[in-house]
Amino acid sequence: MLPLYLIVLIILGLPALFFLLFFNVGTLSLARLGLSPQAAFFVFALSLVGSVVNIPVVSRRVITRRPFPFDFPFFFFYPPEITEQVIAVNVGGAVVPVLFSIYLIPRIRPLSLLIGVSTVTLVAYSVARPVPGRGILMPAFVPPLVAAGVSMIVCRNDPAPLAYVSGTLGTLIGADLLHLPAILRYGSGMLSIGGAGVYDGIFLVGILAALLA
Repeated sequence: MLPLYLIVLIILGLPALFFLLFFNVGTLSLARLGLSPQAAFFVFALSLVGSVVNIPVVSRRVITRRPFPFDFPFFFFYPPEITEQVIAVNVGGAVVPVLFSIYLIPRIRPLSLLIGVSTVTLVAYSVARPVPGRGILMPAFVPPLVAAGVSMIVCRNDPAPLAYVSGTLGTLIGADLLHLPAILRYGSGMLSIGGAGVYDGIFLVGILAALLA
């Protein structure tokens, strides 16, 4: 039987080991897309830390009018319920990936960019589901796989930049922005563009793009 201190070290060390592996893979994915190792480390660290940071963009009051039940001989009046709805932008899942996509766009032909982003947008829109109180739910692996497949078809010589850009922009547009009207109808709460399941999909985009580099 292992000594107690070894068991404790294993329990404490495994999560750290998985985190270091996760961090190294993410940094490598950005480095293979054209960044220096230092810049890749900074961008990935900012994306990771920024995943818990949401910048409020729009805040509005939502007035929910409730029915007027009748119970003779009294009328019971229920005043409208006023709540707040906030639309925010996630730093790690939207701001950082979009800025990096802008950096990569000059390496992509305009027609290839249009095909890639449009295809991923349509797929992301079809598989994403707005859920009241939870935001946008989406199978994280679908948009990255579509982005990788389209990029290998329309940009065979250098598919990695297109895979990253189309996966990032297509996911944000199709999963979040196009479902924004539906989310607004659900009343109170916060919608984080680039947050929740969408962030997972965008991270996987970077991994697959690195594999194509």
